[in-house]
Amino acid sequence: MADDHAVVRRGLRHILETTPDLAIADEAASGTEVMEKLQAGEFEVLLMDVSMPGTDPVDLIKRVKAQHPLVTVLVHSMHAESPVASRMLKAGASGYITKDSEPEQLLAALRKVAAGGRYIGAALAEQLAFGNGTGKPLHELLSDRENQVFFLLASGKTLKAIARELHLSPKTASTYKTRIMQKLNLQSDAELIRYALANQLVK
Repeated sequence: MADDHAVVRRGLRHILETTPDLAIADEAASGTEVMEKLQAGEFEVLLMDVSMPGTDPVDLIKRVKAQHPLVTVLVHSMHAESPVASRMLKAGASGYITKDSEPEQLLAALRKVAAGGRYIGAALAEQLAFGNGTGKPLHELLSDRENQVFFLLASGKTLKAIARELHLSPKTASTYKTRIMQKLNLQSDAELIRYALANQLVK
């Protein structure tokens, strides 16, 4: 388990000491320590915090999965926002649970990812699927103009071509793209295309 707060690690250890099927094999307080401990021993699950000083969580998850592909990652975070969870899951985490969850939920999450499954809390799952609790898929939150730009981007057109087709300045087209990426929680053009294909928005 990786968390820079000793009191959190102590609390987690106390919770897991009550379970016969789960045990904490080691602790780490930073990303560097995580990689050192994983190199030195054998582990099934990494339970890690998002906010450890000097540690980029996305980079850490990617490094763990690249160097120790059999280790599953469960993120344990104070952040309940779907964009944060989305970034962790895209990096390779098998689950995401917030620190305000009940101990029973944490144990269930650990067991599920240890068994090869995935775990996301119900509230976060709804946000990820429908966006901000509106009951709509994220792409339905786009404005008409944002939708136009989105479909053209997903079709492989450049910003310059989109600006010309929609009679926009290149700067305005770029602004629309930035808004689209933020609303859909996307980090790259490749993710935008994957999102469009996954939601059957383009062929």
